[in-house]
Amino acid sequence: MSLVRIWVIAANGFREVIRDRILYVIGFLAIVLAFALRLLPEISVGADGKIFLDLGLAATALLGAIVAIFVGTGLINKEIEKRTVLVLIPKPISRTELIIGKHLGLSGVLGVMVAVMTAIYLGMLVWAKVEFSLLSLIVAQVYLFLELALLTAVAITFGVFTSSILATLLSFGVYIMGHISRDLLQLGKISNNSNIEAITQGIYFVIPNLERFNLKNTAAYGILPSGIELFTHALYGIVYIILLLGIASVIFSRRQF
Repeated sequence: MSLVRIWVIAANGFREVIRDRILYVIGFLAIVLAFALRLLPEISVGADGKIFLDLGLAATALLGAIVAIFVGTGLINKEIEKRTVLVLIPKPISRTELIIGKHLGLSGVLGVMVAVMTAIYLGMLVWAKVEFSLLSLIVAQVYLFLELALLTAVAITFGVFTSSILATLLSFGVYIMGHISRDLLQLGKISNNSNIEAITQGIYFVIPNLERFNLKNTAAYGILPSGIELFTHALYGIVYIILLLGIASVIFSRRQF
């Protein structure tokens, strides 16, 4: 495996996604936040600052997830449909390098998106004179990026063996289940049904627990989890990404073109 080849693939993937005008999502966020600043004081009763804090974090997370899923599921399928994969495979580029490079390229785009959207969001918070904890918000956005990188790995894994539409639906299913899997686990425990409990436990252990990276509520109140908790969540995300990319590489290596 060559780091140079992976870097070249990642850089080309980064430029390709940027050319798809994906960063117009940033402009959409700015418009949404601007409208929110204008309308919230009129429809809320003294709680517009807190609502705007929550809205900005939620909008950034949702838009990032949409980009990660829609673009991630098409990264490999696009190469297959355009038959460019037939040009890449005979070259000294392994399929694992292609998978990792594509993931790093899209993760780079998501990193830029999260950084720019966070800067716009913080600027509007300052302009609207809303009180907030800078450190808590930045940490929350860093973990949002880690969640999006994991979601990208999920999307790529589905994208290497299914159509883009089915991969998108499956990825959205993982996104939703990943945020409610802990609640499902508790529901299984109180159901007093061994079959339901076994199913919910299976879902909890197979589906990545995306709530580990959801620090929006604590950030809105200026609270930070402990350093140990942050470290374990980050390690969990990195290990899961490596595992998913490994699975995607194995599946992709067995495909015939």
